[in-house]
Amino acid sequence: MENAPDTGSSVDPLFALRLSVCLIVGAVMWFMPAPEGLNPAAWRTFAVFVATILSFLLRPLPMGASVLLGMLVLAGTGTIATTAQDDWMIKLGLHEDNLVQVSRSPSQPATLVEYHPNYDTKILIRETLVDKTYKQRAQESLEAVLSGFGHTTVWLVVAAFFISGAMIQSGLGRRIALMMVAKLGNTTLGLGYALAAAELVLAPFVPSNTARGGGLMMPIVDSMSKVLGSTPNESPRRAGEYLVLCGAHLNLITAAMFLTGMAANPLVSKAASDILQVEFGWGMWLKGSIVPGLISLGVVPWVLYRLAPPQLSDSHAAQEAVANELNEMGKWSRHQIIMGSVLMVMLFLWATGPIQELLLGGKLHATWVAMSGVLTLVVAGVLPYEKVTGNSSAWDTLLWLGGLVAMADALKATHFVDWFAEQVQANLGGITGIMAAVLLAVIYFYSMYGFSMLTGHILAFTGVFFAVAGDMSVPPLVMIALVAYFSNLCGCTTNYSTGPVVIYFGQGYVPIRRWFWIGFVMSLLHLLVWLGPGLLWWKLLGWW
Repeated sequence: MENAPDTGSSVDPLFALRLSVCLIVGAVMWFMPAPEGLNPAAWRTFAVFVATILSFLLRPLPMGASVLLGMLVLAGTGTIATTAQDDWMIKLGLHEDNLVQVSRSPSQPATLVEYHPNYDTKILIRETLVDKTYKQRAQESLEAVLSGFGHTTVWLVVAAFFISGAMIQSGLGRRIALMMVAKLGNTTLGLGYALAAAELVLAPFVPSNTARGGGLMMPIVDSMSKVLGSTPNESPRRAGEYLVLCGAHLNLITAAMFLTGMAANPLVSKAASDILQVEFGWGMWLKGSIVPGLISLGVVPWVLYRLAPPQLSDSHAAQEAVANELNEMGKWSRHQIIMGSVLMVMLFLWATGPIQELLLGGKLHATWVAMSGVLTLVVAGVLPYEKVTGNSSAWDTLLWLGGLVAMADALKATHFVDWFAEQVQANLGGITGIMAAVLLAVIYFYSMYGFSMLTGHILAFTGVFFAVAGDMSVPPLVMIALVAYFSNLCGCTTNYSTGPVVIYFGQGYVPIRRWFWIGFVMSLLHLLVWLGPGLLWWKLLGWW
């Protein structure tokens, strides 16, 4: 059947408006003069970055398409190529901070003076610097925007998506969730803790908190609510409201606890490495989160039980329904046994880095472990290769995450992050140390009110806050930990912060004003736990 001719009637006016706003904002910033102290390439890279983040908020295009558009603009304009002077300085080993340009002409030798403080000497250097052609700049920019696809953290997330697909296909994920409910769900409060236990077990291996919360857990929450006689239209407070709130808020806690708990978490890890020169990998991430995370998982169901008390306290009916469903599933299948075994081995290898360093002289990279797990599942027949190539979520994540990593690298390479950090620091007075970390963390947390996506929030602020922290003598591990964990926990503030929250809210059990009020109370609880026991735990770890 041939496609019908396009008459233009299928174009959504709102789509055109949203896309136009993003393009206009980007274009206006692009053609504005760069602020004092910032080079034009850095400002134009930032303009593309802002337009991309704005597209995440307005959503005229899917994330992958928005990032691809930004990448093409940067590559096509040759924006992020190094200059001839940059290449020359690298070749001679000169440092930009010690370099003073006296004169510069494209057709004449440039006169530059390098001052060496240690020797109190000046060296006069003359070199002919010929500006690069458009072809050279475009080639370098294209290579730069594609470099993000080779980053190990990007492939760690992609591998985790494959593993998540295998968990869902094998039925292991649903079996684990049902087992937790069957064991702990004899009361409504017990159901809340059952959801916490299920999230804790699933989070390390399901990197999409939307897939985990919306695809695995929410259907179970909804079915439990209905079994207990609670629907959005009839008796929502009987049980459904409480269970939905538990599902949404517990999802954010487990997303914060693991590097692989949310797809954008590796962006924080990479920024920590690039800006603060600290490797905050899978094991370090979990080491810092385990104590405050478990406290949160233990406290949140109880607090929500007080904030949104269910009218029904006895949930034996739901427990029996879940037990019946488990009986219908029968014994563990061969694929589920293999899947569970692979997950246990992966978790062991991720968590035993120090032991591996003692025995092997180095630890196995988290991405290597994850990719090995994927290959094992493919060879064992648990994960058909067609499911790997057909996993659109994994490949979509590769596109937008790899592109965003490249943009973040470009902002750092063009010195935008350093410049912006200096501007922020100048307005924060003389606060330093732990007090500065707490202040920055609280600002970072509540700035989420202005974002409709955790990823956009991470991209907009992580690099800047790390750079500011570095200039304010903040203990780097404490700042990294606060930003890493708050990047997920801050999603509690609104009903539009992240995919699973949107899905849970969309079930209709909780009115919007009530959602915002409970979300604000939960934000205070998170600050209390992670800035209280959390800071004490990090003190014991020697992080400050």
